[in-house]
Amino acid sequence: MSRYLSLFGQYALQYAKVRLEYRWDFFISVLTMTLATVFGLAVVFLMFGRLHDLNGWRFDELLFLYGFSLLPMSLFNVFSVNLYQFSDTYLIQGKFDRVLLRPVHSLFQILFEQLRIEALGDAVLGLFILSATGPKLGIHANPLNLLFLAAAILLGALLYTAIFTMLCSVSFWFEDKVGVMPPFYNLIAFGRYPLDIYNGFIRVVLSWIVPFGFATFYPPAAVLRPAAYGHFVWLLPVVTVCFSIAALWLWNRGVRNYSSTGS
Repeated sequence: MSRYLSLFGQYALQYAKVRLEYRWDFFISVLTMTLATVFGLAVVFLMFGRLHDLNGWRFDELLFLYGFSLLPMSLFNVFSVNLYQFSDTYLIQGKFDRVLLRPVHSLFQILFEQLRIEALGDAVLGLFILSATGPKLGIHANPLNLLFLAAAILLGALLYTAIFTMLCSVSFWFEDKVGVMPPFYNLIAFGRYPLDIYNGFIRVVLSWIVPFGFATFYPPAAVLRPAAYGHFVWLLPVVTVCFSIAALWLWNRGVRNYSSTGS
């Protein structure tokens, strides 16, 4: 474990040096990603220009949910860039051979070989939204709440990683440039809003089949409405561990199924 932590630190340091070598490019990337998130947030303001509440959820509550959803997603986006382009870059172009020659687990290399540090801009925006809406809802930054926030963010980011690693692993059997990830990535937007505004089928999908709801909705909902959603908090680590084990198993099976391009 200490070896992998040391390698992660070296990966992060070297990639930060590379990105900050072209500072204006880096700052423009941060601004672009933040503006895209702001436009998504504008949808919430537009909705409440016409609505008093959304199925019982008030404006400040919806902002709180949205702000929290940015935190695990931004952390996941920091090290997920290679998952999105895995099939094209590593399998079709044959770069996965280089990964297998190194004495480090292949998934570790794929996740941390390239980082998207500018994605942390969404985390700053998310923390700002939580700090602005939390006191209005009676939620304050005491040690217990901060510990819960940190744990929920880490588990949520790990759950995202597990889900998309499983989707990425499908490319070992069905190679194509796009892969199966884009339609599932679009489902993340549904998890940023209260799940009880959707029909039963969507709730089941986002809770148990592609459980984005555990990464985005259930943790803040448990803080806002503990009587209705508090029990889901205890399921978050269980769901995360189960999907992580399944993702690692599927990835290892895919690696064994991999055959070099010969290029």
